[in-house]
Amino acid sequence: MIVRERKTGTGEEKTRDKILGAAGDVFAEQGFEGATIRAITDRAGVNVAAVNYHFRDKAELYARVVQDACSIRSAWRDVMANMPNDPRERLRALIHQFVQRLLDPSQPAWKGRLIIRELADPTKALDELVEKNIRPFRDEFLLPTLRELTEDCCTPKQLGYISASVMGQCLYYVMCRPIITRLKPEFMKADLDINEIAAHISGFSLAAIAELKRRAKRS
Repeated sequence: MIVRERKTGTGEEKTRDKILGAAGDVFAEQGFEGATIRAITDRAGVNVAAVNYHFRDKAELYARVVQDACSIRSAWRDVMANMPNDPRERLRALIHQFVQRLLDPSQPAWKGRLIIRELADPTKALDELVEKNIRPFRDEFLLPTLRELTEDCCTPKQLGYISASVMGQCLYYVMCRPIITRLKPEFMKADLDINEIAAHISGFSLAAIAELKRRAKRS
């Protein structure tokens, strides 16, 4: 009896994963409005009842797919738990983790496409994405690190601008990929060097912060 329950649970998990993977592909290609449950079940090789068993409706399925594509909160906590006290190193680690998650070549291709589509044409799923991922990254990890780096020389508004600049640099490589491929095709044809990109963003951001501190102390 115990063995049967374990097999059933494993089978259900596999079915659920198949549905999520197929839904990610379909939603990335057709968007939330254009995608149908039938298209998802056909691609997953399951019946509609399996989708109804695991997810209440298409909106819940879509929200879960978006969360799976972007979830990183636990990774940030792991980074912070193992970071030295140096805020410069902490910022570098946070940026690297963010870029790694956004550009990780081992992730299914649909995840990047889905993020672009959701940001360009938001649904209710974006609210949950912001509250469970983006806001925690900014409020719990990035802003405290920036506040320490600036040594309280900046106002909350200025810190907001700095955090937006850091996050914007990371998101650029996802959101603006169609532009990058046209401006510099050879850059995107080669494998993206995640370490190099993260190091550039970190170095650029730390240099800007140092200059802001210098100006604040002179004024």
